[in-house]
Amino acid sequence: MSLNTVSSTAASAAAHGMPSARTREILQTLVGFDTVSRNSNLGLIEWVRDELNRLGVNSRLSWDAERNKANLFATIGEGKAPGLILSGHTDVVPVDGQDWQSNPFVLTERDGRLYARGSADMKGFIACALSAVPTMLEADLPSAVHLALSYDEEVGCIGVRELIRDLQDAGIQPAGCIVGEPTLMQPIVAHKGAWKLRCCVRGREAHSAMPNHGVNAIEYAADLISFMREMAARIVRDETHDPEFPVPFSTLQPTLISGGTAANIVPNACEMTIDVRTMPGTSFESVSDEIRAHAEHLTRQMQRAFPETGIEVEYLAGTPSFVVEDTAPIVEYARRLARTRGSGKVTFGTEAGLFTQAGIPTVVIGPGCINDAHRPDEFVALDQLAACDAFMQRLVDSRLDWRG
Repeated sequence: MSLNTVSSTAASAAAHGMPSARTREILQTLVGFDTVSRNSNLGLIEWVRDELNRLGVNSRLSWDAERNKANLFATIGEGKAPGLILSGHTDVVPVDGQDWQSNPFVLTERDGRLYARGSADMKGFIACALSAVPTMLEADLPSAVHLALSYDEEVGCIGVRELIRDLQDAGIQPAGCIVGEPTLMQPIVAHKGAWKLRCCVRGREAHSAMPNHGVNAIEYAADLISFMREMAARIVRDETHDPEFPVPFSTLQPTLISGGTAANIVPNACEMTIDVRTMPGTSFESVSDEIRAHAEHLTRQMQRAFPETGIEVEYLAGTPSFVVEDTAPIVEYARRLARTRGSGKVTFGTEAGLFTQAGIPTVVIGPGCINDAHRPDEFVALDQLAACDAFMQRLVDSRLDWRG
């Protein structure tokens, strides 16, 4: 399916709550690429690059260290004034162990919904943006529109950091950014920071009948978990709540744990992953420092018996929180294009905080609902894609006049 396929009924389809045929066909192609984060995304990226090239739009790629994954940055209107980024990540979460009614990598329509992994999060937005490229070219807009597609967002917003560095090295400074995460086409003006820590407890093996000859790694991990549970309760009690967030305070919790080798052996190792979600204005470093301090306290206890034992806390990945003024021009523009007066705040992380740190005014808005993502039978509703198609058409019709 080609990006330059012309559909004269696109506007009519959107008016009737249906996405354009072009958007559907592009989405069908995109979800067909198995871009689970552990896999390469090059098939998808190269397909988009080649389709854009057929339209005369050049792309620049930035790679991971192994050149197994890439970001794509393309400019519609090369040489024009700095423009607006339409940003989406290409990776999706795994389907392992999930009970799907249909093939997760084949777009399937049922009851007004399109089912596939990534349909909501967030290949639906990417399809709408790509579908609008021919219209953008024909309109000869006064400033550029940029497409930014990243890798490994789901595992810590890794790829977009390289994309932003590449733009900075090349002296490219876009004027604004729309991150198309699934928000039911409502502008999002804030989200929490999302951080991951790994805790490795090194104990000492012994026969379980002689526990005094060993150090039980699971017991010390449990101590740290109990400490974090008390921390979480204190945060709920002491932190200023923001009722506009679905969970109006910062959270921390262990989300993965493994340890032990046999029922009659004092375990010599236990490992866990810790999930931390910080409200805007709350320091992740202060939270992680407190966890590390208690781990060091426990290490001293352990090493009184056996010096080789201890606890290490390792930073894995993180995404900064995001906040933009509700009255900022980029937010007002998103409202105008979406024909809504509302805005919201969410608990999930996006790449918006990183674009904001790079000095690019940013808002989050896109088709679908985050509650329908990451689970079996992920879907995006047809009327949501239609609303996003209409959003893109209004973007073109507005001539990118958003800064006042």
